[in-house]
Amino acid sequence: MDLSLLGRIAASVVVGYLLGGISWALIVGKGFYKVDVREHGSGNLGATNVMRVLGWKAAAAVFVLDMAKGAVAVVLAGLLVPATMGAYAHQWTMILATLAAMAGHSFSPYLRFRGGKGVATAAGALLVIVPLVWPVLLISWIVMIAIWRMVSLGSVVIAVEFPVLVFFAYRGDWLLLGFAIVAGGLVVVRHSSNIARIVRGEEPRISLKRPSV
Repeated sequence: MDLSLLGRIAASVVVGYLLGGISWALIVGKGFYKVDVREHGSGNLGATNVMRVLGWKAAAAVFVLDMAKGAVAVVLAGLLVPATMGAYAHQWTMILATLAAMAGHSFSPYLRFRGGKGVATAAGALLVIVPLVWPVLLISWIVMIAIWRMVSLGSVVIAVEFPVLVFFAYRGDWLLLGFAIVAGGLVVVRHSSNIARIVRGEEPRISLKRPSV
């Protein structure tokens, strides 16, 4: 592998991490509501806590913006290492950029390595990388939340479902399957405390009512 390609891959990872580190939950909360969401609810910098603290409109904006940064990270990675430089390198780079963006969101370099769970950021990246399974994941997530009103449960379910869907939709693509297992595992690990609360019956359920901060 030549140094030019290595440099492009490294740049994709760095850019993905820095993009992922942008906290839209903090920006939307402070910029439009004068509220630091770290000081309310779970203190998590993700769309779920934004919904608890600021309501569904703010949460929807944060979710879309977090998705956008994940998608942009992958698109830029694909441009930095196009398929003309090798299909394998192209795919590897986009996968690494996805993981970097998720890591940036969860451990933001701008916020002393605090952040959210990375689900929305991953969703944006996956829309680019695995468009065949993305609609199924979205529907599963919406159905789980509609039934149980727990975003964390929906996120864990699709994290487990993701590798299975990739196995069948992208049969024979072992690199993509390996990525799906790692990415899904990261989401499950980041939700370990939520899983414990779900088991105990203590996980908060979401409401569309505008909360008072």
